[in-house]
Amino acid sequence: MIDIIISLLLLLGTFFILSGSLGILRFPDVYTRLHAATKAATLGVAGVLLGSFLYLLFDQGIVSGKLLLGIVFVLITAPISGHMISRAAYNSGVELWDKTKRDHLKNESK
Repeated sequence: MIDIIISLLLLLGTFFILSGSLGILRFPDVYTRLHAATKAATLGVAGVLLGSFLYLLFDQGIVSGKLLLGIVFVLITAPISGHMISRAAYNSGVELWDKTKRDHLKNESK
């Protein structure tokens, strides 16, 4: 049963990483590309690291604190860095996609 769970976590993580890569290639502007990169990569890396942790724990008998710290580090830093990069792009004047309906930051003071 644990082998099935490990396999599902690895496949799910790989799916999120692949979908994030496709989103980077297909989305029209820097903001949606950053969204694809940070959200999908965060879930993908967390899934792969969690699957690796469970494999080492149940098959090898090794408790890897480094994998747990890697999961926590990615879950904390990736969304924050994506937000800060998109905020910097907006403040430096990178244009939104033509079909963007609302600009929530337009009236906010810089």
